[in-house]
Amino acid sequence: MLASERHQLILSLVREHGAVRLTELVERLGVTAVTVRRDVTELADRGLLTRVHGGVTLTRPRGSHPEPGRVASVFGPTAPGALVGMVAPSVEYYWPTVVQGAQSTVAAAGGRLVLRASSYDAAEDRRQITKLLERGVQTLLVAPATSGRGALDLLRWLGSLNVPAVLVERVPPPELPTLALDAATTAHALGAGLAVRHLVSLGHRGVGLVTSRSSPTSRALRTGWRETIDSLGLDTALDLDVPVYGSAGWAGEYDALLARCRRAGVRALLVHADREAIGLIERARDGGIAVPGELAVVSYDDEVAAASDPPLTAVCPQKHRLGAVAAELALARLADPTGRPVHRLQLWPTLVVRESCGGAAESASP
Repeated sequence: MLASERHQLILSLVREHGAVRLTELVERLGVTAVTVRRDVTELADRGLLTRVHGGVTLTRPRGSHPEPGRVASVFGPTAPGALVGMVAPSVEYYWPTVVQGAQSTVAAAGGRLVLRASSYDAAEDRRQITKLLERGVQTLLVAPATSGRGALDLLRWLGSLNVPAVLVERVPPPELPTLALDAATTAHALGAGLAVRHLVSLGHRGVGLVTSRSSPTSRALRTGWRETIDSLGLDTALDLDVPVYGSAGWAGEYDALLARCRRAGVRALLVHADREAIGLIERARDGGIAVPGELAVVSYDDEVAAASDPPLTAVCPQKHRLGAVAAELALARLADPTGRPVHRLQLWPTLVVRESCGGAAESASP
């Protein structure tokens, strides 16, 4: 089939269905995914269609709206034209890509995403959710506080709302084992295990863990790190936390951490997150410790890891896809509020190998 013929068929399918997944195009056209991506890119560059995460939609004039209800979902029928509210704990780090994934999916279904930012605080979460409910949202995507004062009451309240809610990067704590809320999360513990196994493959027997004191992800990373070193029979290594890079007194604490690593003979670290890993490399260099020659570093998050010097090997959560999956869950729940079982979905992160631990630059999935 000529390229021009493929282009006409792609456009015909998109006109018929409103939105088509790339995997469907590969199957229908009988060509490779690389060929489909090239065809779609050319049509998008010509303004004939619009790429969304995992698929394509018709291009429409600015200010117009896509035909509702046409987005495909692996989770069943989705509600068309929905007003979806989202509360994210930050709009500066990690979360913007998650929000973009949710926004693209909602838009492809003819709906609109309304975002509000919170601050890892249950009272503020509730205030922002209440504002969205007053705005008239039909379903919610929420990354609420799950520990600390008021967190359990907040989650119970979320579960009692007439508006369905989907948790994003959160699951109910053990105190609420039957709270019937859908959730989309990243397998952070598995991601920590990927990092440890990669460092072990390079010959390290002791892999330390460094986490940020401010992050709710730290608990899952610690679980995965500990389970992996136990399962591999590794030497016990350091488990430390540090203040946020750039905060008051950070340099002194990072220097003390590096000194402890030297005394303990720990020459490999998994660090959460990128900014803390970059700070450690900076202090290591100033202290005469070569990275990766004397210290191997793997970062967790992969937000700015590639821009580090040296570029950081990093575990990369699939943030855009996470937002898209959470939005699909919310729209499917809205379309069928009572007949669906509770969905708890986990996405695996991937490991991106760069220079900070001495491995060859390549990308590997778990």
